[in-house]
Amino acid sequence: MSAALLAAVQLYSQSSIDKILSQIEENNTALQSLRSKTDAARAENRLSNKLADPQAEFGYMWGSPSAKKNVSVSQSFDFPSLYASKRDLQALKDNSLEMAYKAQRLEILLTAKQTCLETVYYNALRNLYRRQLNSARLIAEAHKIMLDKGQTNILEYNKAQMNLSNMRAELSRAEAEREALLSSLAAMNGGQPLALEDSVYILPPIVQDFDLWYSSVKEENPALSYLESRVRQAQQEVLVSRRSSLPSFSVGFAGEYVGPEKFSGVTVGLRIPLWENRGRVNVARAEVLSAQKELDDAALQYYMQLKMLHSKAVALEKTVAEYGNLFSVGRGDELLYKACKGGELSLLNYLLEMDYFFSAFEKKLQAEKDLALALASLESFKL
Repeated sequence: MSAALLAAVQLYSQSSIDKILSQIEENNTALQSLRSKTDAARAENRLSNKLADPQAEFGYMWGSPSAKKNVSVSQSFDFPSLYASKRDLQALKDNSLEMAYKAQRLEILLTAKQTCLETVYYNALRNLYRRQLNSARLIAEAHKIMLDKGQTNILEYNKAQMNLSNMRAELSRAEAEREALLSSLAAMNGGQPLALEDSVYILPPIVQDFDLWYSSVKEENPALSYLESRVRQAQQEVLVSRRSSLPSFSVGFAGEYVGPEKFSGVTVGLRIPLWENRGRVNVARAEVLSAQKELDDAALQYYMQLKMLHSKAVALEKTVAEYGNLFSVGRGDELLYKACKGGELSLLNYLLEMDYFFSAFEKKLQAEKDLALALASLESFKL
């Protein structure tokens, strides 16, 4: 395959997987449910900074020589700075909810991409086994003709038939694994089936200096962004708790009516929260400390995980390159088949050589898959 054709195939492969991920993002029922829950939680946040309901009272007292009537209407207000703090807290809560949604979205799409990459592997394996089965069928047919002509014995014929049965079993196993993966993709796509026929991977070059690469991507992790927003939210909770200890006010109208006498006017009230907010600031400070420690631990774990994946990817990149050089010259299975058909190789030697060839080719595919999975995890923030 020419370099230009390989690049075109790889571009198509990337496009195919990207299209599948776009469909899954649109149709995934877990994401739809999560989006609805996030929107509902954001709507609930907006209820936390509203004015208290007005209060109205009416009293009627029987008496002599005339009854007494009382009427009052009042509206309470928190200290103005408390409303501003609650508004900022609401914005931070909304941001935390959105970051949490993005983190869980990333997990779902990463699982989907990993499933796609596994499918690509079994597509390649299926193609390999189909080639192997075709060669085994031709060898078995040739040995049947040779047996009928007395040019070979029953033992050689049985070897050819056994090789054919083994190849059928291997192809059946690969196809079953592939179908199971496609079923998983369909489940992630809201039950709608998806097609993926690609059998090659996009394996971009890896930046060898991990710390240099990490410094450019560490801000892109939505899980860490969520925890950072949690810290900011907890810090704002401290400010809200402090300002909740400020007095609240009420203003209103009151009237008292006794016979022909009428009294009415404005009322002003002051409420001082001496007891109910006691200790809330300390609780909020403790939550800040807890959120910061959780963020620090998550950042360390994220760094170590990426460093491990990067080291693994660098090693796999070398392995894939070595296998690429090994299989860069011709189709080894075709050469072996021609040698066996031309009588240059005995059936036993042909089967042994084919076993070596396909074992090495499977390891090449496995190394490519492992590298593709490692890169998918390293670059999951791009999803």
